[in-house]
Amino acid sequence: MARIKFTSALKPFFPALTDLEVQGESVRELLDQIEARFPGMGSYLTDEHGTLRKHVNIFLQGDLIKDRTGLTDSVKGNDEVIIFQALSGG
Repeated sequence: MARIKFTSALKPFFPALTDLEVQGESVRELLDQIEARFPGMGSYLTDEHGTLRKHVNIFLQGDLIKDRTGLTDSVKGNDEVIIFQALSGG
């Protein structure tokens, strides 16, 4: 199972959010599992076309995912995935 970690910037939007382990072979499958556990998270992370939103970044094994549109990056059993909201402002 992949280990999913979330940064604290997401906590205000999903107070019950915790790091978790989910099963999936692609980033898309992981996001589907996350949505099942935290309803509404999917639409926060992706737009109406299923593309990763500009203010969200996902790292897989320390590298930014390559496919922000289809989310087809391959996930292996013990991979670590970090999902965070990009912060802006000044």
